[in-house]
Amino acid sequence: MVSTRLIDMEDAAALARLVTENRDFLAAFEPTRDDAYFTVEGQRADLAGALGAYDRGLGLPHVITDDAGAIIGRITLSGITRGALQSCSVGYWVAEAAGGRGVATTAVRRMTDLAFDELRLHRVQAETLLDNHRSRRVLERNGFVRIGLAPQYLKIDGRWQDFHLHQLINPRG
Repeated sequence: MVSTRLIDMEDAAALARLVTENRDFLAAFEPTRDDAYFTVEGQRADLAGALGAYDRGLGLPHVITDDAGAIIGRITLSGITRGALQSCSVGYWVAEAAGGRGVATTAVRRMTDLAFDELRLHRVQAETLLDNHRSRRVLERNGFVRIGLAPQYLKIDGRWQDFHLHQLINPRG
């Protein structure tokens, strides 16, 4: 069964292997990464930043695991904002070999449940590249609706790209 759990510094080696194995596959969906990112030390630095945001209440970084507990991706609630907004963004990636089996759909469902039930947020936002049909289907299966277009929203794969914006409002109030 696919699950998620809070990241841990001990995940650095496994994540370094996974991002290295999926470097070409993920490049079209990620910012340009320098070679250091794909090392254990680079992953430790990334995890330290994510855990720092977690400690400040600004993020909830998880790994996605398979039936055997092996890491097959990452998913994060980021930009957690309190006050009148009560919102966050969800971002995720799944290893190429794990794609097409409902892994991302299950992980997004798990994280939106955490956002609404544990964090008591009102809204979760997600962004997809215009041609990322698989990710858009993941969001639709989880009840997200497209709410707009953000021109030149993020610098992905070395260039500023347009994104569709999606949101899910807490159905439990």
